[in-house]
Amino acid sequence: KEGGGHESSMAQKNPCLSCGACCTYFRASFHWSEADDAGGTVPVELTVDIDQHRRAMIGTTDKRNCRCVALGGIVGFSVRCEIYELRSSVCRDFPASWINGEHNPRCDEARAARNMPPLTPDDWGSDEPDLPLAA
Repeated sequence: KEGGGHESSMAQKNPCLSCGACCTYFRASFHWSEADDAGGTVPVELTVDIDQHRRAMIGTTDKRNCRCVALGGIVGFSVRCEIYELRSSVCRDFPASWINGEHNPRCDEARAARNMPPLTPDDWGSDEPDLPLAA
């Protein structure tokens, strides 16, 4: 870990856990070899073949009614990826806006489609309550 391996004593916010917009907006397609029947990690029973080289997560191929089969919870309130540790590279590589100090317009696009405002750098602050300054 960077920073000498020291853990922060403050809990870090993760706005993705109250969003889920990307999982209900984009097709999650990836090379077939990422599925567990080909030596990868993505559970093949949660995928559908797109062509001879690509698979997609079930539920993400219908743009009008898109929702990844692995997404649990209520979008915009509280969500989780049921296969987070096994997810495909397309999901691993999709950065939420401002997570590393960089804007991602595609994150904004997905959030806007679900009537959510774009993320800001402040959304990645601490979950610690703001305490009044001592006199």
